[in-house]
Amino acid sequence: MAIDLSTYSVTDDFFGAPYIDEDEHLDAPIAHRLVHGGFEGTDTRFTCYFPDEGYEGRFFQPIEGGHGGHEKAHAQGIAAEIMGIGLMQRLGGYMVESNQGHIGDDVDPKGGDDPTIYGHRASAESARVAKFIAAQIYGQAPHHGYVFGGSGGGRRSPLCLENAPDIYDGAMPYMGGGDIDDHGSTRRIRGAQVMSFASMFNVQRLLGDKIHDVADAMAPGGSGNPYAGLTTHQREELASLYRQGFPMGDEFVISQPFGQIWLWTSIADDVVAQDPTYFEDFWSEPGYIGHDSPELVAGDLIDQVGEVSRIITAQDFLDAPDLQGDELTTVRNLALIMAGMSGDFSLPVAIEIGGLEGGYRLGAGVRVETGEAAGRQLYCSGNVGDLFACDGPGEANLLRFTGVQVGDRVRVDNHKFLAFCYFARHHLMEDEQFDALRIDGVPVFAQHPVPLMSPLMGVCYSGHYRGKLLWLHHTHDASLWPPQALIYRDAVLRAQGEDGLVDRYRLRWTQNAEHMPPFLIPGPSNRSAATWLIDFTAVIEQSLKDLVAWVEDEVDPGGTAFTYADGQVTLPVTAAERGGIQPVVSVTVDGGSRAEVRVGDVVQIDLEAEVPEGAGRIVRVEWDFDGNGTFPLVDERVDGSTSRVELSVKQGFEGVGTHFATARVFSHRDGDVHAEHCLIPNLAQARIVVAP
Repeated sequence: MAIDLSTYSVTDDFFGAPYIDEDEHLDAPIAHRLVHGGFEGTDTRFTCYFPDEGYEGRFFQPIEGGHGGHEKAHAQGIAAEIMGIGLMQRLGGYMVESNQGHIGDDVDPKGGDDPTIYGHRASAESARVAKFIAAQIYGQAPHHGYVFGGSGGGRRSPLCLENAPDIYDGAMPYMGGGDIDDHGSTRRIRGAQVMSFASMFNVQRLLGDKIHDVADAMAPGGSGNPYAGLTTHQREELASLYRQGFPMGDEFVISQPFGQIWLWTSIADDVVAQDPTYFEDFWSEPGYIGHDSPELVAGDLIDQVGEVSRIITAQDFLDAPDLQGDELTTVRNLALIMAGMSGDFSLPVAIEIGGLEGGYRLGAGVRVETGEAAGRQLYCSGNVGDLFACDGPGEANLLRFTGVQVGDRVRVDNHKFLAFCYFARHHLMEDEQFDALRIDGVPVFAQHPVPLMSPLMGVCYSGHYRGKLLWLHHTHDASLWPPQALIYRDAVLRAQGEDGLVDRYRLRWTQNAEHMPPFLIPGPSNRSAATWLIDFTAVIEQSLKDLVAWVEDEVDPGGTAFTYADGQVTLPVTAAERGGIQPVVSVTVDGGSRAEVRVGDVVQIDLEAEVPEGAGRIVRVEWDFDGNGTFPLVDERVDGSTSRVELSVKQGFEGVGTHFATARVFSHRDGDVHAEHCLIPNLAQARIVVAP
């Protein structure tokens, strides 16, 4: 059956008539009909995925993270496995994606810098035309619609619910953030993470390898004192980082910046254009580190010209033997994720530069000075030796090193980035997380206007909506820190009062989850990231099911209890107090968080785990003793019959050094030990130090 769009009338007259340029049936990953198209006169594109079976009259719209810009982001790569069409079918719906009004990291020439287009209008009009198409394919339009997304998608999915009540009945942002204004605001947002990421980069720069000592101190069985062995300035900056909300217990990630450094590369030019005075004052005026204490930055300065000796594509990161080393894990993963979103692995994303000496290279500007690409400004998003992976704003994001040849000259200059490292001191938002940088409301340092984020991030939250919103946030998210979760709660209170908060809003915490699944995060030499971080994808699926039940059947999904102080979120230690849907897990060794033994000694490791009331039963417990994160030992005593377990194991350790005994526990709403989906994880560990 051919789809007829001739009678479709756009609701938003910014968009021209819709068109379809792809319509095909695909068998993988499930049998479905794919329809791709766009709106004439704009850069807005959409893709619809209609399953052959399982449709129950609803649709789901995932909003891509970062700035968006790809209308097939959830049909390929990691996103397809996590939140693709298979998940939508299990939830009884079809899926629609848009590129949120723009291609790549560039704005629509017609829309310019209008943040309403990229924040919600393009997504909403795409959902409307998908609804029109669905009525032709299934014989009826969907009765409910849901929008969700993480990171930048968590930033923009609430905007869809707020501004398109004719389309969406529920939203589930996870890991979002932004600031608040009145409903109908067209103001670009100011994001606290701009300042906070700058502080994180500074801690990485200042501490270097000492960050591993900090991470060890804050891991289970550690000293609990992250400041031991640090200089005064290192202590000041680390303390400021914690007060701004960086999650304690996730310090290792500071050494491996991921999405955080992408934000800098995408906004660097705009931040400098909005506040050029700061980047001059930093080096020339009293009251700024670059002028008052140049010794704190001088050793890291680089402003040199080098020569391109190699061009590296995203495909090379998959194929080239010399690009597979552990030291390149973060650089490689970021390049492959970005390539997966666009589907273009041929894009040259990195170069090797000869002739450079010294300097701190992460975040540095990389400007092409000769050849076809002369004048293009990029920024270093990952560096190992002479290898520079780079990204940039607008057209530079789309082109990267296209047109660059071996032998071209490039200038590497990090003056802007080093100034950015102290950005938080001089750009305070009203948020509580910045209170440590002012006394009695007076900023300690000279102030500059807080910059606006890219228009691609959309407009401010209002908290004004009619449907239901279930907000998910991760306790160990080093990209959107826990205090960011509280902003939308405040927006709902401001717009709807306590009654609206109770009727339409819930906050659910995911303990021990990072911004990305642990397989994408490198770990230290003695253990995998999977031994202290969980894969949160099952939490996303179960929470979407809970959102549907809340919207359609008035089944309260419940939230998670927590306290917030000094920038840190703390969860209650018992399942009864905490709530939520995760098992609450604790592990001890010989009765404590740490045991010191000799080679061959046997220790007793005790586990307690309990599922909050109504969240199901424990269906699996597995152990990891070697740090590989494979959890090869499954406890056969667990059968899905109970919501609480207490287990003990005996274990000896032969290798001298520090080991972590980690228990990973899974619950399922129905206690199904054979379930393949909605297995909700959590973990805990204890430290064993083995002497000869």
